[in-house]
Amino acid sequence: MTDEARKPASDEARGVYAIPLATGGTPGGGDGDSSTTSEFALPEGLTPPRSVTDESETTSEFALPDGLDVPQPPGGDVEGSAFSTPLTYRAPAFTPPAGIPVVSLTKDVPWQDRMRTMLRMPVAERPAPERLHKVAEEGGPAVPRVLDLTLRIGELLLAGGEGAEDVEAAMFAVCRSYALDRCEPNVTFTLLSISYQPSLVEDPVTASRTVRRRGTDYTRLAAVYRLVDDLSDEDTATSLEEAYRRLAEIRRNRHPYPGWGLTVSAGLLAGAASVLVGGDLVVFVAAALGAMLGDRLAWLCAGRGLPEFYQFTVAAMPPAAIGVALTVAHVDVKASAVITGGLFALLPGRALVAGVQDGLTGFYITASARLLEVMYFFVGIVVGVLLILYFGVKLGAELNPDAALGSAQRPLWQISASMLLSLTFAVMLQQERSTVLIVTLNGGVAWSVYGAMHDTGEFSAVASTAVAAGLVGLFGQLLSRYRFASALPYTTAAIGPLLPGSATYFGLLSIAQNDMDAGLVYLAKAAALAMAIAIGVNLGSEISRLFLRVPSGSAGERRAAKRTRGF
Repeated sequence: MTDEARKPASDEARGVYAIPLATGGTPGGGDGDSSTTSEFALPEGLTPPRSVTDESETTSEFALPDGLDVPQPPGGDVEGSAFSTPLTYRAPAFTPPAGIPVVSLTKDVPWQDRMRTMLRMPVAERPAPERLHKVAEEGGPAVPRVLDLTLRIGELLLAGGEGAEDVEAAMFAVCRSYALDRCEPNVTFTLLSISYQPSLVEDPVTASRTVRRRGTDYTRLAAVYRLVDDLSDEDTATSLEEAYRRLAEIRRNRHPYPGWGLTVSAGLLAGAASVLVGGDLVVFVAAALGAMLGDRLAWLCAGRGLPEFYQFTVAAMPPAAIGVALTVAHVDVKASAVITGGLFALLPGRALVAGVQDGLTGFYITASARLLEVMYFFVGIVVGVLLILYFGVKLGAELNPDAALGSAQRPLWQISASMLLSLTFAVMLQQERSTVLIVTLNGGVAWSVYGAMHDTGEFSAVASTAVAAGLVGLFGQLLSRYRFASALPYTTAAIGPLLPGSATYFGLLSIAQNDMDAGLVYLAKAAALAMAIAIGVNLGSEISRLFLRVPSGSAGERRAAKRTRGF
């Protein structure tokens, strides 16, 4: 092999090129320190292609496309934050691919119907809110403050026993009154959350609040409804600061009735219920004393921090004990009527109606939680009464399950007792004094219809209860829409005379006497009556809306109540 063959390959053959370091430089000259670069250098005149994997050029699916200008808030704040001025006030409108249907939102209907219609529509199909004087100032209020006000209002409504759909409608009304239209409220049994997305290319703002305590105060509930109605009214100037001030006053307001008044009302309620099932004056007094004693014991347990389950258990014992004591003492009274009257003051009719209503409107998680709460309360009542009845049977008390069923019909006395029961129930629910008379008359109408169908027409108890409860829901819904308020103060106390107190007692008594078959039959009847009450109230409310002017779509169709269908 020759010497030329033994030489290594030249730089050109190995792909190494010399690149001058300066213009005019020559290899081997003294102009630069080196005439060549490394073998990774690119030849002169070769432009490298733009790499899509370069770290400095990477992007994500959340980045804005090139050429898309997003409106920025005034003041040059490019980044923005959750506490900056909402961008929706000057964001351009967009049109969905399928177009925006014509929605007629009649302004002379209650805000509940308008907001319920909006909630049952997809977000892209909701019409934009009109520019109100509340947001006429430059920029409008900050998003977090509006969401916080909305959650506080929803908390008071949910803690007061309002249905989940009505709470969502109120929360959406508050947000929409401050021009936050792309909001999605979500209500469960103990948690409220709301999410607001300014536009399709901006991050959403989400806030939540937990309901820790529940209390029955329909006066406070009515005040919150008036606040939401004022916020939804275009002619009422209610700023965000004014709304916060009014909300603070609502939370600080004292209950309209004192504690001793509630205890006396519980006693009168039990006495009136005992008259409904055939009791006389002695039974009235005995039932009233037992209910008042049970109410005071429940207050004592509440002050010691015991859960409501034990409060119901303790409250159910005194009426049962008085009834058993009268039987053991051979006093010629109907002890069954005494115990039944005491049960009327404890049955959770309010929570039952709210739970069934949430289930019928599609809020199944909240409905399950409410019905589970009702079950726990009912079990607490069962435990308290069964303990007393068991010891009474051991002591030789002759308790006859048919003693209260053979009573003579006394229409005038029973109607008066039903009205007294509704009146005292309204006081226990802390209703406004202006609504007590109306709900008292509504309760009298409910019992009159039930008596006419069951006693005179010989219809079944379940059918008669359902029709009477339907009329209660119908009248209550019409009255609430007339006053732009919640329907609960007009319906909850009126269904008091229809609660299945006697069927519950007879079932417990049969179980205490080791007659399980009869006990289960009575308890099943009580459950059927309770469901008839709840469904009747909800059906009456829905029927009332058929006669009202409600918002509708372009085709005049009413939106489905179930939000997962009809879109």
